Amino acid sequence: MIDSIQVSAADNASRFLQRGRRQLRLAALSLMLPLAALLSGCTSVAYYAQAAHGQFSLLAQARPIDDWLADPEARPAIKAKLETVRQIRRFAVSELGLPDNGSYKTYAQLSRPFVLWNVVAAPELSLKARQWCFPIAGCVDYRGYYSQQDAQEYGEQMRKQGYDVQVLGVPAYSTLGWFNDPVISTFINYPDGELARLIFHELAHQTVYARDDTPFNEGFATAVEEIGVDRWLAAQHNEKMTQAYREYTARKKDFLALLDRCRDKLEANYDSDASDADKLQGKQRIFAELRSEYEQTKQQRWGGYAGYDRWFAMPLSNAHLALIGAYHDLVPAFKALFDRSRDFADFYRQVQRLANEDKAARHIELGDPLPDNGAGPKTKKDRKSERAPAI
Repeated sequence: MIDSIQVSAADNASRFLQRGRRQLRLAALSLMLPLAALLSGCTSVAYYAQAAHGQFSLLAQARPIDDWLADPEARPAIKAKLETVRQIRRFAVSELGLPDNGSYKTYAQLSRPFVLWNVVAAPELSLKARQWCFPIAGCVDYRGYYSQQDAQEYGEQMRKQGYDVQVLGVPAYSTLGWFNDPVISTFINYPDGELARLIFHELAHQTVYARDDTPFNEGFATAVEEIGVDRWLAAQHNEKMTQAYREYTARKKDFLALLDRCRDKLEANYDSDASDADKLQGKQRIFAELRSEYEQTKQQRWGGYAGYDRWFAMPLSNAHLALIGAYHDLVPAFKALFDRSRDFADFYRQVQRLANEDKAARHIELGDPLPDNGAGPKTKKDRKSERAPAI
């Protein structure tokens, strides 16, 4: 009985401290938002207000996973997935050295298909993404909205300014440890391997983050997810699950290879001495070729799998390709760094050291031939991502 009381008291104290830390973060953010609005102008007031409301609303809807598992009205399928999340979360800490905090220990059931929508923009004759700068995250290559309509309206404003625009739904994001990120209904039904991949990726953002360097941050997080999932699958001893993830990664590799070839063609087109009118015609031809190659890939290599159809649903533009390199070009370099590291802790220390360096210096050390100069991720003639054979 005494042990039970002591455990209960410890749990209550822990919850109190967690609430206190969360309230401090909320207070800090609430103080930063008006300052950011004053610095950025009236247009930003509404943007930061929707961002704060969306984040606070998400946190308010999140309940501890233990509560969901104990809820007799919760669907058995959701309970099974949440139990899997708990296993993934424990693995992330014990085997990958990722943060042991309150993230992904709560669950929020939303009534929308995505947690937010990102607006990505690029000039009509360039693959360099436009950047937006924020008080906490620094400069990033997208602008997020919790309302799809708001995102589409802002995207239309960017189109009127002459940008190519993509508005894409986002199932999850990281608050970089400022808040305890919840598991969300927008991704809970992913196959187990993909669920593990996403959680490892977002937790990696809480481990190391370099301001104003999307390619570095996303390359690191993608490397962690890939290394982590390989180890997690090996520990499950489930051949069916492993085979399903192999098929997923094979399709993803094919898809990225298609986009890499398209990027090469577009870069050559934009760098040519042709007139802008001829470049625009070449751009449309190249995107038409991408659609045709995708249909061939879908039928000849994937047996009709249509999981990437949503990506092709809107008219294709430079904005569709602007972030592809940011997520994948540096992954081989980070994996090579991991191979040279003693363990995950040593790997994270080395990545943090790079994050502390000058931006250009860290890219050069990673072998990036064209380090980012602050105007958005530069494109690369020599792709570092592995390619599948052309069809």
